[in-house]
Amino acid sequence: MSLLPKALTVPTKSKLSGWFASRAPKSDSATLNLRNVYIFFSREGMLFSVLLIITFIAGINYGNNLVLGLCFYLISIWLISFHVTFAHISGLKVHLLEVTMAEVGAPVWVTLQLRSESRQPRRQLLFGFEDVDNKAKSSVDIPSSVLVTRLQGEKIIRLPVQTNARGQFELPRLRIKTVYPLGIMKAWSYIYFARTAWVYPKPEAFDWETQYAIASLEDLPTGGQYRQGQDDFERLDNYIEGESLARVSWGHVARGQGMLTKHFADPIGHEQTLDYADMPAAQHEQKLSQLAYGAMTLGQLGVPYNMCLPNDAPFVTKMGEGDEFAQDCLLRLAKAP
Repeated sequence: MSLLPKALTVPTKSKLSGWFASRAPKSDSATLNLRNVYIFFSREGMLFSVLLIITFIAGINYGNNLVLGLCFYLISIWLISFHVTFAHISGLKVHLLEVTMAEVGAPVWVTLQLRSESRQPRRQLLFGFEDVDNKAKSSVDIPSSVLVTRLQGEKIIRLPVQTNARGQFELPRLRIKTVYPLGIMKAWSYIYFARTAWVYPKPEAFDWETQYAIASLEDLPTGGQYRQGQDDFERLDNYIEGESLARVSWGHVARGQGMLTKHFADPIGHEQTLDYADMPAAQHEQKLSQLAYGAMTLGQLGVPYNMCLPNDAPFVTKMGEGDEFAQDCLLRLAKAP
């Protein structure tokens, strides 16, 4: 018997969600109006409605005009609150500016632009994304909603949305709510954004193989790795019979310091290749997590590298460096099948 109410609640909520979604098509810009703003008694307003019923019944039952007068006075307050609360949220414009990328388990941040063309400031507006999966919990305590105490003109806010899986992430519906001015009525609206976010694998550290074994910039050879060449001066060595006289440092010979040979080298850099096949993990998702760790590490070091995924054509992956290139690699990992 205890499962019956819950069984009835699930399809009811599903139908309501579908009805709300049908009245608010997906878009990155929305204006609150009669079609997508809803209003009902708040929790405190339910108590207020009980008070209205009690005073009305008492006034009728006892024929007390003072009680009836109080009842009609409270009804007028309720009607005024109904109108003011609806007008307070109606006409608000919301525009989606930016959606960040995030690792699995971390929140993506959504930047919204709010615009009010009303002459009177709007107050006590609560913005928040609804939780799609209650299992998605952040390791850091981040407020999931933002309360705008006063809005006049334009305002920028940022909201977090928790993630729990890699890949393309569809933003849940945004809920805007207010109980201003008396707290008797609650007006709210839902916005469904068309834009999606990308979630890349959570970086997982691993034992770097020889070609990846770089812990910090200080561990790199000074000036980079070199090969014999003609461009950059490298060192002076004692002259060996048979070497070209053109390499002899005649300035040292003139100063009586003996015959020394100048050696030159060309820099070849520290280019690295992050290859999916080289990752030590056995599982596909774990390999992607290790690639994410490698991309972020090399990006922070500023080391040039490229990343090869299973579906990449040979010799077509581009070389890059820095944080921007690391973000491009993380996006590739998020989109990987």
